[in-house]
Amino acid sequence: MSQTVISRPRTVVGCTLLVIALCAGVTACGSDGNPLAARPYDAADQVSFNAPSEGRKKADPDKPLEVVEDSDGRITDVTAHDASGRYVAGELAADGSRWHSTSPLAANASYTVRVSTEDEDGAPGRKVVTFDTGKPTTKKRLDVTFGPKTGTYGVGQPVTAELSQPVKDKTQRAVVERALKVSSTPSTDGAWHWVDDKKLHYRPKDYWPAQATVQVRSNLQGIKIGDRMWGGKAKPLTFSTADKLIAVTDAAAHQMTVYKNDEIVRQIPVTTGMPGYDTRNGVKVVLAKEGTVRMTSASIGAADFYDLIVHHSVRVTNSGEYVHAAPWSVGSQGYANVSHGCTGMSTENAAWFYDTVREGDIVKVINSGGDMMAPFGNGFGDWNLDWAKWRTGSALVGGTPDGPTEADRARLRPQSV
Repeated sequence: MSQTVISRPRTVVGCTLLVIALCAGVTACGSDGNPLAARPYDAADQVSFNAPSEGRKKADPDKPLEVVEDSDGRITDVTAHDASGRYVAGELAADGSRWHSTSPLAANASYTVRVSTEDEDGAPGRKVVTFDTGKPTTKKRLDVTFGPKTGTYGVGQPVTAELSQPVKDKTQRAVVERALKVSSTPSTDGAWHWVDDKKLHYRPKDYWPAQATVQVRSNLQGIKIGDRMWGGKAKPLTFSTADKLIAVTDAAAHQMTVYKNDEIVRQIPVTTGMPGYDTRNGVKVVLAKEGTVRMTSASIGAADFYDLIVHHSVRVTNSGEYVHAAPWSVGSQGYANVSHGCTGMSTENAAWFYDTVREGDIVKVINSGGDMMAPFGNGFGDWNLDWAKWRTGSALVGGTPDGPTEADRARLRPQSV
């Protein structure tokens, strides 16, 4: 709540007394060192601090920040932030008697706290406090590495966050997740999902907007996460999205339809996995454009022998599912499924597809006899979880994270054609 600051004489009847407790304390309890003393509208004796322990000059970041009203007035608003602009979340009692922080303070940081008050006569006032916190007492640091790399991607590209230390406790996960910030222009709703103890994925409710700019950063540095663990550094990330491109393969109809910004731009006769090697159903994200790839029957344990150099290869799973040129099966394309799991097409169509798609574009398979693409562990199957299920993987929403099961891992296969 914004308040108008009113200068008053030094002698005021019924002034508001604030006690700001940092538990470990802040230095300078006297009027000479009080950072508020220079304020003409706020007498030094209106505010008192808990004195720090002997020899300490800084507040303990392990302790919460607390503001207590100690007269007949009330607190109307409290804002606290550090020098880098990170705000401290807090709760204000309904009667305005007390405010306390609900998010941890950062270590080795400088804070400014602004307290708006109202005395028994309704006159507004403001108290401004500055203090520093000490360094963490532990060397265990949690660093974060964001992905993908800076560049331009399709609208299906998830954001990834790799942690240098495992985080299992749900409360600690909430601290980490709250500090990981993702924004886009145009804006869109999104959420983090814990894949496992050291990895998170972020995706919007729907695909990213086309021609968007996505910015990712961490506010975790210096923040206490748990016993002996503090937030470390993270390099911010910015990437953009291109046009919305979705390739839908109907395995039963043996045809791929490519949409650009929701309009059909090409229909391609294809062949997909034969019985026993059925192509996975569901949404996949282009992982890489690998060009020329050697694919062998030995890599997947196929009974029938093959050893082929395959061109215009676009990878869509870690286990080796591709969209690629298959000139040997042109007679079956559009009529039958004869591959070992990949989506094959003519060399001309494969060259066009290879030149058209980029990492992060969507490749969706429907009406196949294969299993559903796993959400995690075999590439980016994130979009195969509906929004409600996705949100259960957030420590800020609730639920249990969905990681790959042993059955999921067992289904992962090397290159197939």
